[in-house]
Amino acid sequence: MQKLTPIKIPLLNPNEPEALLAAITVEEGAAVEAGQVVALVETTKSTGEVQADTGGFLVGLRFKEGVSLQAGDVLAYIADSPSAKDPSLPPWAGESAGVVLAGEDLGDLRITEPARELALAEGVPLASLPKGTLVTRQVVQDLLRQTETHPLVGAPSGDRRLVIYGAGGHGCSLAALLRQNEDFDIIGFLDDGVPQGSEVDGLPVLGGAEQLEILAGAGIRLAINGVGGVGDLPARLAVYAKLAEAGFFCPTVIHTTAFIEDSATLGDGVQVFPLAYVGIRVNVGYGCIINTGAIVSHDCTLAPYVNLSPGATLAGGVRVGEAALIGMRATVNLNVTVGKRARIGNGATVKSDVPDNGVVPAGTIWPPRHTPHP
Repeated sequence: MQKLTPIKIPLLNPNEPEALLAAITVEEGAAVEAGQVVALVETTKSTGEVQADTGGFLVGLRFKEGVSLQAGDVLAYIADSPSAKDPSLPPWAGESAGVVLAGEDLGDLRITEPARELALAEGVPLASLPKGTLVTRQVVQDLLRQTETHPLVGAPSGDRRLVIYGAGGHGCSLAALLRQNEDFDIIGFLDDGVPQGSEVDGLPVLGGAEQLEILAGAGIRLAINGVGGVGDLPARLAVYAKLAEAGFFCPTVIHTTAFIEDSATLGDGVQVFPLAYVGIRVNVGYGCIINTGAIVSHDCTLAPYVNLSPGATLAGGVRVGEAALIGMRATVNLNVTVGKRARIGNGATVKSDVPDNGVVPAGTIWPPRHTPHP
Protein backbone atom coordinates (compact mmCIF):
# COMPACT_ATOMS: atom_id res chain seq x y z
CA MET A 1 0.00 0.00 0.00
CA GLN A 2 1.34 3.38 -0.97
CA LYS A 3 2.18 5.92 1.71
CA LEU A 4 -0.25 8.83 1.90
CA THR A 5 0.85 12.15 3.42
CA PRO A 6 -2.08 14.10 4.90
CA ILE A 7 -2.66 17.76 4.14
CA LYS A 8 -4.18 19.32 7.26
CA ILE A 9 -6.03 22.57 7.86
CA PRO A 10 -3.67 24.94 9.73
CA LEU A 11 -4.51 26.79 12.94
CA LEU A 12 -4.50 30.45 11.90
CA ASN A 13 -5.67 31.84 15.24
CA PRO A 14 -5.38 30.04 18.62
CA ASN A 15 -8.70 31.55 19.72
CA GLU A 16 -10.54 30.50 16.55
CA PRO A 17 -9.98 26.85 15.60
CA GLU A 18 -12.61 26.89 12.84
CA ALA A 19 -11.89 28.17 9.31
CA LEU A 20 -13.83 28.52 6.07
CA LEU A 21 -12.51 26.57 3.09
CA ALA A 22 -12.55 29.55 0.73
CA ALA A 23 -10.90 28.03 -2.34
CA ILE A 24 -9.35 24.77 -3.60
CA THR A 25 -6.59 25.51 -6.11
CA VAL A 26 -5.62 21.95 -7.11
CA GLU A 27 -7.90 19.30 -8.62
CA GLU A 28 -8.16 15.70 -7.49
CA GLY A 29 -5.36 13.63 -9.05
CA ALA A 30 -3.28 16.64 -10.11
CA ALA A 31 0.49 16.72 -9.65
CA VAL A 32 1.75 19.06 -6.92
CA GLU A 33 5.15 20.22 -5.73
CA ALA A 34 6.38 20.57 -2.16
CA GLY A 35 5.25 23.91 -0.76
CA GLN A 36 2.59 24.42 -3.44
CA VAL A 37 -0.63 26.09 -2.29
CA VAL A 38 -3.54 23.66 -2.62
CA ALA A 39 -6.25 25.64 -0.81
CA LEU A 40 -7.09 28.93 0.89
CA VAL A 41 -8.81 29.18 4.28
CA GLU A 42 -10.29 32.16 6.11
CA THR A 43 -11.20 33.01 9.70
CA THR A 44 -12.74 36.22 10.99
CA LYS A 45 -9.26 37.61 11.62
CA SER A 46 -7.05 36.32 8.82
CA THR A 47 -6.60 34.43 5.56
CA GLY A 48 -4.15 31.55 5.21
CA GLU A 49 -2.75 29.10 2.71
CA VAL A 50 -2.85 25.30 2.89
CA GLN A 51 0.36 23.91 1.40
CA ALA A 52 1.56 20.49 0.35
CA ASP A 53 4.40 19.28 2.58
CA THR A 54 5.82 17.08 -0.15
CA GLY A 55 5.58 16.54 -3.89
CA GLY A 56 3.33 13.97 -5.56
CA PHE A 57 -0.32 13.75 -6.53
CA LEU A 58 -3.35 15.15 -4.70
CA VAL A 59 -5.78 12.34 -3.79
CA GLY A 60 -8.70 11.79 -1.42
CA LEU A 61 -10.01 15.36 -1.51
CA ARG A 62 -12.66 15.29 1.22
CA PHE A 63 -14.45 18.64 1.17
CA LYS A 64 -15.91 21.23 -1.16
CA GLU A 65 -15.37 24.98 -1.12
CA GLY A 66 -17.58 26.88 1.31
CA VAL A 67 -17.59 24.41 4.22
CA SER A 68 -16.27 25.24 7.68
CA LEU A 69 -13.47 23.02 8.97
CA GLN A 70 -11.57 22.59 12.22
CA ALA A 71 -7.83 23.12 12.48
CA GLY A 72 -6.20 19.72 12.09
CA ASP A 73 -8.87 18.31 9.78
CA VAL A 74 -7.39 16.37 6.87
CA LEU A 75 -8.28 18.07 3.59
CA ALA A 76 -6.63 15.55 1.23
CA TYR A 77 -3.46 13.48 0.82
CA ILE A 78 -0.27 13.49 -1.24
CA ALA A 79 0.53 10.16 -2.89
CA ASP A 80 3.00 8.73 -5.38
CA SER A 81 0.29 8.09 -7.99
CA PRO A 82 -3.03 9.79 -8.89
CA SER A 83 -5.00 6.57 -8.25
CA ALA A 84 -3.68 5.80 -4.76
CA LYS A 85 -6.13 5.18 -1.90
CA ASP A 86 -6.18 3.69 1.60
CA PRO A 87 -9.41 1.87 2.61
CA SER A 88 -8.67 2.57 6.29
CA LEU A 89 -8.75 6.37 5.83
CA PRO A 90 -11.52 8.82 4.95
CA PRO A 91 -12.92 9.46 2.39
CA TRP A 92 -12.44 5.82 1.34
CA ALA A 93 -13.19 4.25 4.75
CA GLY A 94 -16.79 3.13 4.97
CA GLU A 95 -17.58 4.28 1.42
CA SER A 96 -20.34 1.74 0.97
CA ALA A 97 -22.02 2.66 4.24
CA GLY A 98 -21.46 6.42 3.98
CA VAL A 99 -19.54 6.39 7.27
CA VAL A 100 -16.29 8.25 7.85
CA LEU A 101 -13.86 8.24 10.73
CA ALA A 102 -13.46 11.62 12.38
CA GLY A 103 -9.68 11.53 12.64
CA GLU A 104 -6.87 10.18 14.74
CA ASP A 105 -7.13 13.00 17.31
CA LEU A 106 -10.78 12.20 18.14
CA GLY A 107 -10.49 8.62 19.28
CA ASP A 108 -13.17 6.20 18.12
CA LEU A 109 -15.72 8.75 16.90
CA ARG A 110 -17.74 7.34 13.98
CA ILE A 111 -19.96 9.75 12.08
CA THR A 112 -21.87 9.74 8.80
CA GLU A 113 -20.84 12.26 6.18
CA PRO A 114 -24.19 14.16 6.33
CA ALA A 115 -23.83 14.39 10.11
CA ARG A 116 -20.25 15.63 9.83
CA GLU A 117 -21.22 18.26 7.28
CA LEU A 118 -24.05 19.51 9.52
CA ALA A 119 -21.81 19.61 12.61
CA LEU A 120 -19.12 21.58 10.78
CA ALA A 121 -21.67 23.96 9.25
CA GLU A 122 -23.29 24.66 12.64
CA GLY A 123 -20.03 25.04 14.56
CA VAL A 124 -20.41 21.90 16.68
CA PRO A 125 -16.94 20.63 17.66
CA LEU A 126 -16.49 17.01 16.57
CA ALA A 127 -14.79 16.32 19.90
CA SER A 128 -18.09 17.08 21.69
CA LEU A 129 -20.02 14.34 19.85
CA PRO A 130 -20.71 10.98 21.56
CA LYS A 131 -18.19 8.16 21.13
CA GLY A 132 -18.91 4.46 20.87
CA THR A 133 -21.95 4.87 18.63
CA LEU A 134 -22.64 5.95 15.08
CA VAL A 135 -23.36 9.69 15.02
CA THR A 136 -26.08 10.41 12.45
CA ARG A 137 -27.51 13.69 11.20
CA GLN A 138 -30.42 13.24 13.64
CA VAL A 139 -28.00 13.00 16.58
CA VAL A 140 -26.43 16.34 15.60
CA GLN A 141 -29.85 17.95 15.09
CA ASP A 142 -30.92 16.82 18.57
CA LEU A 143 -27.75 18.32 20.05
CA LEU A 144 -28.40 21.62 18.27
CA ARG A 145 -31.95 21.75 19.62
CA GLN A 146 -30.66 21.18 23.15
CA THR A 147 -28.14 24.03 22.96
CA GLU A 148 -30.34 26.49 21.10
CA THR A 149 -33.47 26.19 23.21
CA HIS A 150 -33.93 29.58 24.80
CA PRO A 151 -34.06 29.19 28.60
CA LEU A 152 -37.49 29.91 30.07
CA VAL A 153 -36.50 30.18 33.73
CA GLY A 154 -38.46 32.98 35.37
CA ALA A 155 -36.81 35.89 37.17
CA PRO A 156 -36.54 35.29 40.93
CA SER A 157 -37.56 37.94 43.43
CA GLY A 158 -35.77 39.07 46.54
CA ASP A 159 -32.37 37.39 46.77
CA ARG A 160 -29.87 39.27 44.56
CA ARG A 161 -26.86 36.98 45.10
CA LEU A 162 -25.24 36.10 41.79
CA VAL A 163 -22.54 33.81 40.39
CA ILE A 164 -20.51 34.25 37.22
CA TYR A 165 -19.98 31.06 35.20
CA GLY A 166 -16.52 31.47 33.66
CA ALA A 167 -13.45 33.05 35.28
CA GLY A 168 -11.60 34.01 32.08
CA GLY A 169 -11.26 37.42 30.49
CA HIS A 170 -14.94 37.83 29.65
CA GLY A 171 -16.05 36.69 33.10
CA CYS A 172 -13.65 39.09 34.81
CA SER A 173 -14.89 41.93 32.61
CA LEU A 174 -18.43 41.10 33.73
CA ALA A 175 -17.30 41.18 37.35
CA ALA A 176 -15.91 44.68 36.81
CA LEU A 177 -19.19 45.70 35.15
CA LEU A 178 -21.27 44.33 38.02
CA ARG A 179 -19.15 46.12 40.60
CA GLN A 180 -20.46 49.35 39.07
CA ASN A 181 -24.02 48.11 39.59
CA GLU A 182 -25.45 47.91 43.10
CA ASP A 183 -28.34 45.67 42.02
CA PHE A 184 -26.38 42.44 42.51
CA ASP A 185 -24.17 40.77 45.12
CA ILE A 186 -21.42 38.71 43.39
CA ILE A 187 -20.52 35.69 45.52
CA GLY A 188 -17.90 34.23 43.18
CA PHE A 189 -17.02 32.41 39.97
CA LEU A 190 -17.87 28.96 38.67
CA ASP A 191 -15.31 27.50 36.29
CA ASP A 192 -14.73 23.88 35.28
CA GLY A 193 -11.07 24.54 34.51
CA VAL A 194 -9.96 26.55 37.56
CA PRO A 195 -9.24 24.85 40.92
CA GLN A 196 -11.91 25.24 43.55
CA GLY A 197 -10.75 27.62 46.28
CA SER A 198 -8.68 29.76 43.91
CA GLU A 199 -9.16 33.50 43.79
CA VAL A 200 -9.61 35.46 40.55
CA ASP A 201 -9.79 39.26 40.60
CA GLY A 202 -10.63 39.21 44.28
CA LEU A 203 -13.48 36.71 43.92
CA PRO A 204 -13.42 33.05 45.02
CA VAL A 205 -13.78 30.18 42.55
CA LEU A 206 -16.57 28.09 44.03
CA GLY A 207 -16.05 25.06 41.79
CA GLY A 208 -17.52 23.94 38.48
CA ALA A 209 -20.86 22.76 37.18
CA GLU A 210 -21.19 20.30 40.07
CA GLN A 211 -21.83 23.28 42.38
CA LEU A 212 -24.94 24.50 40.54
CA GLU A 213 -27.32 22.17 42.38
CA ILE A 214 -25.74 23.07 45.73
CA LEU A 215 -25.98 26.80 45.06
CA ALA A 216 -29.57 26.49 43.90
CA GLY A 217 -30.37 24.59 47.09
CA ALA A 218 -28.96 27.54 49.04
CA GLY A 219 -31.43 29.86 47.33
CA ILE A 220 -29.07 31.38 44.76
CA ARG A 221 -30.96 31.69 41.48
CA LEU A 222 -29.05 34.36 39.53
CA ALA A 223 -26.13 33.63 37.21
CA ILE A 224 -24.21 35.39 34.45
CA ASN A 225 -22.64 33.54 31.53
CA GLY A 226 -18.99 34.57 31.63
CA VAL A 227 -17.92 32.49 28.60
CA GLY A 228 -17.41 34.87 25.68
CA GLY A 229 -17.49 32.16 23.04
CA VAL A 230 -15.53 34.00 20.32
CA GLY A 231 -13.48 30.90 19.56
CA ASP A 232 -15.90 28.29 20.91
CA LEU A 233 -19.56 29.22 20.47
CA PRO A 234 -20.88 25.77 21.52
CA ALA A 235 -19.15 26.19 24.90
CA ARG A 236 -21.05 29.44 25.51
CA LEU A 237 -24.36 27.88 24.47
CA ALA A 238 -23.66 24.86 26.67
CA VAL A 239 -23.30 27.13 29.72
CA TYR A 240 -26.77 28.58 29.11
CA ALA A 241 -28.17 25.05 28.90
CA LYS A 242 -26.48 24.05 32.18
CA LEU A 243 -27.76 27.14 33.98
CA ALA A 244 -31.31 26.68 32.72
CA GLU A 245 -31.33 23.00 33.67
CA ALA A 246 -30.25 23.89 37.20
CA GLY A 247 -32.98 26.54 37.49
CA PHE A 248 -30.82 29.66 37.25
CA PHE A 249 -32.05 32.91 35.73
CA CYS A 250 -29.68 35.09 33.66
CA PRO A 251 -30.50 38.77 34.21
CA THR A 252 -29.66 41.54 31.78
CA VAL A 253 -26.69 43.59 33.00
CA ILE A 254 -25.85 47.09 31.74
CA HIS A 255 -22.80 49.20 32.57
CA THR A 256 -23.60 52.59 34.02
CA THR A 257 -21.88 54.39 31.13
CA ALA A 258 -23.85 52.60 28.38
CA PHE A 259 -26.79 54.49 26.82
CA ILE A 260 -29.99 52.63 25.99
CA GLU A 261 -32.81 54.51 24.26
CA ASP A 262 -36.21 54.21 25.96
CA SER A 263 -37.83 52.53 22.94
CA ALA A 264 -35.17 49.81 22.75
CA THR A 265 -36.12 46.31 23.94
CA LEU A 266 -33.56 44.04 25.59
CA GLY A 267 -34.24 40.37 26.28
CA ASP A 268 -33.06 38.48 29.36
CA GLY A 269 -29.38 37.56 29.67
CA VAL A 270 -28.15 40.52 27.60
CA GLN A 271 -24.76 42.01 28.53
CA VAL A 272 -24.09 45.68 27.67
CA PHE A 273 -20.57 46.93 28.34
CA PRO A 274 -19.15 50.43 28.93
CA LEU A 275 -19.85 53.24 26.44
CA ALA A 276 -22.07 51.11 24.21
CA TYR A 277 -25.07 52.72 22.49
CA VAL A 278 -28.40 51.03 21.70
CA GLY A 279 -30.67 53.16 19.52
CA ILE A 280 -34.39 53.70 19.12
CA ARG A 281 -36.65 50.74 18.32
CA VAL A 282 -33.78 48.28 18.60
CA ASN A 283 -34.72 44.73 19.57
CA VAL A 284 -31.99 42.69 21.30
CA GLY A 285 -32.57 38.96 21.79
CA TYR A 286 -31.72 36.64 24.65
CA GLY A 287 -28.07 36.30 25.68
CA CYS A 288 -26.59 38.90 23.33
CA ILE A 289 -23.27 40.61 24.09
CA ILE A 290 -22.96 44.30 23.21
CA ASN A 291 -19.35 44.95 24.03
CA THR A 292 -17.44 48.10 24.92
CA GLY A 293 -18.08 51.02 22.58
CA ALA A 294 -20.36 49.08 20.23
CA ILE A 295 -23.05 51.06 18.39
CA VAL A 296 -26.43 49.59 17.48
CA SER A 297 -28.30 52.20 15.45
CA HIS A 298 -32.05 52.65 15.08
CA ASP A 299 -34.39 49.80 14.14
CA CYS A 300 -31.79 47.03 14.35
CA THR A 301 -32.76 43.49 15.37
CA LEU A 302 -30.33 41.11 17.07
CA ALA A 303 -31.40 37.47 17.33
CA PRO A 304 -30.43 35.49 20.47
CA TYR A 305 -26.76 34.96 21.31
CA VAL A 306 -25.36 37.60 18.93
CA ASN A 307 -21.89 38.83 19.95
CA LEU A 308 -20.92 42.41 19.06
CA SER A 309 -17.20 42.88 19.75
CA PRO A 310 -15.71 46.15 21.06
CA GLY A 311 -16.23 49.04 18.67
CA ALA A 312 -18.53 47.19 16.27
CA THR A 313 -20.99 49.50 14.47
CA LEU A 314 -24.37 48.57 13.04
CA ALA A 315 -26.12 51.15 10.86
CA GLY A 316 -29.90 51.51 10.95
CA GLY A 317 -32.15 48.59 10.11
CA VAL A 318 -29.49 45.88 10.36
CA ARG A 319 -30.70 42.36 11.15
CA VAL A 320 -28.24 39.95 12.74
CA GLY A 321 -29.02 36.23 12.88
CA GLU A 322 -28.75 33.93 15.86
CA ALA A 323 -25.27 33.43 17.35
CA ALA A 324 -23.53 35.58 14.73
CA LEU A 325 -20.27 37.35 15.63
CA ILE A 326 -19.43 40.91 14.58
CA GLY A 327 -15.72 41.60 15.10
CA MET A 328 -13.94 44.58 16.63
CA ARG A 329 -14.38 47.85 14.69
CA ALA A 330 -16.37 46.06 12.01
CA THR A 331 -19.06 48.12 10.23
CA VAL A 332 -22.35 46.79 8.88
CA ASN A 333 -24.15 49.12 6.47
CA LEU A 334 -27.78 50.25 6.41
CA ASN A 335 -30.49 47.54 6.18
CA VAL A 336 -28.01 44.67 5.72
CA THR A 337 -28.84 41.19 7.03
CA VAL A 338 -26.09 39.10 8.65
CA GLY A 339 -27.00 35.42 8.67
CA LYS A 340 -27.18 32.92 11.50
CA ARG A 341 -23.75 32.01 12.94
CA ALA A 342 -21.98 34.22 10.42
CA ARG A 343 -18.63 35.68 11.50
CA ILE A 344 -17.53 39.17 10.56
CA GLY A 345 -13.81 39.76 11.06
CA ASN A 346 -12.21 42.68 12.86
CA GLY A 347 -12.28 45.91 10.87
CA ALA A 348 -14.37 44.49 8.03
CA THR A 349 -16.96 46.55 6.14
CA VAL A 350 -20.19 44.75 5.22
CA LYS A 351 -22.15 46.37 2.38
CA SER A 352 -24.60 43.58 1.49
CA ASP A 353 -26.21 40.53 3.07
CA VAL A 354 -24.00 37.78 4.53
CA PRO A 355 -25.39 34.22 4.32
CA ASP A 356 -25.83 31.83 7.24
CA ASN A 357 -22.42 30.58 8.45
CA GLY A 358 -20.65 33.05 6.15
CA VAL A 359 -17.18 34.33 7.03
CA VAL A 360 -15.99 37.86 6.21
CA PRO A 361 -12.21 38.02 6.79
CA ALA A 362 -10.69 40.77 8.91
CA GLY A 363 -10.07 44.08 7.18
CA THR A 364 -11.97 43.16 4.00
CA ILE A 365 -15.01 44.56 2.21
CA TRP A 366 -18.06 42.37 1.67
CA PRO A 367 -19.05 41.36 -0.94
CA PRO A 368 -15.58 40.54 -2.31
CA ARG A 369 -14.38 42.62 -5.21
CA HIS A 370 -13.70 40.58 -8.34
CA THR A 371 -11.10 41.65 -10.88
CA PRO A 372 -12.73 41.75 -14.33
CA HIS A 373 -11.31 39.45 -16.98
CA PRO A 374 -9.25 41.24 -19.64
